[in-house]
Amino acid sequence: MTASADPADLLPDMGTTAGGTLTIDQELQMGDFYVRQLRASAPLISDPLLNDYINQLGQRLVAHAYSVRFPFHFFIVNNDQLNAFAFFGGNVVLHSAVFRFTDNESQLASVLAHEISHVTQRHLARAMEDQKRNSPLTWVGVLGSILLAMASPEAGMAGLTGTLAGTQQGMITFTRGNEEEADRIGLQVLQRAGFDPEAMPNFLQKLADQSRYSSKPPEMLLTHPLPDSRLSDARNRANQMPRIVVQSSQDFLFAKVRILGMYGTEDHPLTDDFLKQLSNGNIREQNAANYGRAIQFYKANSYAQARNILEPMLNKDPGNVWYLDLLTDIDVDQKHAPQAIARLEKANAATSKSAVLQLNLANAYVQGNELAKASRLLYRYTYAHPDDPNGWDLLTQSVAQQGLRAQELATRAESMALVGRFDQAISMLSDASAQSKLGSLDQARYDARIDQLRQLQKRFAPYLKG
Repeated sequence: MTASADPADLLPDMGTTAGGTLTIDQELQMGDFYVRQLRASAPLISDPLLNDYINQLGQRLVAHAYSVRFPFHFFIVNNDQLNAFAFFGGNVVLHSAVFRFTDNESQLASVLAHEISHVTQRHLARAMEDQKRNSPLTWVGVLGSILLAMASPEAGMAGLTGTLAGTQQGMITFTRGNEEEADRIGLQVLQRAGFDPEAMPNFLQKLADQSRYSSKPPEMLLTHPLPDSRLSDARNRANQMPRIVVQSSQDFLFAKVRILGMYGTEDHPLTDDFLKQLSNGNIREQNAANYGRAIQFYKANSYAQARNILEPMLNKDPGNVWYLDLLTDIDVDQKHAPQAIARLEKANAATSKSAVLQLNLANAYVQGNELAKASRLLYRYTYAHPDDPNGWDLLTQSVAQQGLRAQELATRAESMALVGRFDQAISMLSDASAQSKLGSLDQARYDARIDQLRQLQKRFAPYLKG
């Protein structure tokens, strides 16, 4: 449930409601299209733990935002360049580098609150209205290239010709006029959600300092311009709010350590110095340091050392999904799937509301050759989470190992649809239908799904032309 509307946060009268160019339904449709494009072209992190954390944090902020017209979704791109962006339909994307760069959870929340405010204020839709002299479909095509360029420069920039690059600059110029609005509203969201409002100007100051003392400014400043007036305005507004002392949550510290340990680069790995710094902190930071050392041992295939750290921690906190997940990975890598299954079944993972635990148990079932159990769990999971590629990938493995060819084709088709490859998905479902018993429920289901995908394909056709 979102907060009741506050006049201070409603869309200002700028001569447009953005409805002249795009309806809410069109924004949702465009968001769906570009999410599929991002899955296909950008290095999205599909880590269930990290996705669960960033979406919980994001939804906490959304619950304290006004003018919310969309269901929000949050994604992490594995990119060492500092950036974040939002696009149609309530979709917000963070680069993994944001975790490294933020000192605490309030700073991370300030980045999300800013991006959420771009969405609630419909800045992209208003940009399209501002550029209504251009062909809307051409503008949509430009937007797709820009989004891909932000998420994965190698993929996106290839789609930008000189003409489109000029349009991109126009969009950035327009965005410059909206940054202070996103800061202002984002600060209010941040405070209402219980985070430190000072975190936003502190984060912006870090960006400004890095730009000042570096030959190459952070990528985020190319898409989120930071003139001195913007920084001073954010600082002044934050100073007028009550200061809140907020400790970072345990989940934030685990997420930061996991990003560095599992997805860090040679330039920015999980270092012993950082773990030592955490070890000298509070109990949450000490737990994160131990978890980080376990990740280091796991990545080095030193499984016994990793277990020696994790098992005492799990004994103290039996339901901790971060510990259970890493121990499952260790068991699977050591071919000890039954051990993982016993541990997860004890934790009631099959009936848990936690997507992380359900996926861990399903993976352990697949690796332990308990395929019927895996399939039952995964059919329930994919019904509840149809947009999670992890569930479809595991279900494909399970039915394939059982020799269920039609079901394998159908589950592969869903993975293809999630990345916008509708021709391949329809072809696979057609093969699945042909292999099913004539008039069976399975055949009817596959044929119905083909019709749905053809409708989606038709709906998305204008964006592909753009």
